[in-house]
Amino acid sequence: MACLFSVLVGAGDEMKNDNPNYKSILTTELIPYARNSRTHSDSQVSKIASSIKEFGFLNPVLIDLDNGIIAGHGRVMAAQKLGLKEVPVLQIGHLSESQKRAYIIADNRLALDAGWDEDMLKLEFNDLANEGFNLDLTGFDLDEISVIFDESKGVQIDNEINEIEDHVFVVKYPLEKKIEVMNLLAESIKNIVGVTLWCDDEQV
Repeated sequence: MACLFSVLVGAGDEMKNDNPNYKSILTTELIPYARNSRTHSDSQVSKIASSIKEFGFLNPVLIDLDNGIIAGHGRVMAAQKLGLKEVPVLQIGHLSESQKRAYIIADNRLALDAGWDEDMLKLEFNDLANEGFNLDLTGFDLDEISVIFDESKGVQIDNEINEIEDHVFVVKYPLEKKIEVMNLLAESIKNIVGVTLWCDDEQV
């Protein structure tokens, strides 16, 4: 799979791979970590596969000296889904067994602490959409993108105190979700003594 590996190390002759630990390897020779606690749904694997198909295999699979997968289980599954026989890998041998096991967890967990600047996301999504780019390839599904662009979606609860009543929660919701919201709130408070639900000046 020279084409995949050329994507990994760079285009043309501008970048050359002088690291012998970078190489291509048959997916059948790779050994998944038996105690990998990170799961990959069919939907997520399909997203990874679409990303590889669109952008190339840009992120090598991290393996140990025995071809055991340290990072990249999902990418290997996606490669198999695409029918790729080989994938680019980075082979390392400096980690102890304990370090490898810990890194398998850390590699997946650390990224979860990152956040999103939704204003910047809106700008990027808007520009990409105007250019005719398929936004599904960003990893976000259309429902998630719609929520980012329409802040009124879902139920927003303002914990405000009404000057007339004792304690009032003001619930803002799209008109088409009125029945759904009322049923949800009514079910939530039905067993709480002293709490009543009002909508449009009528008790529910």
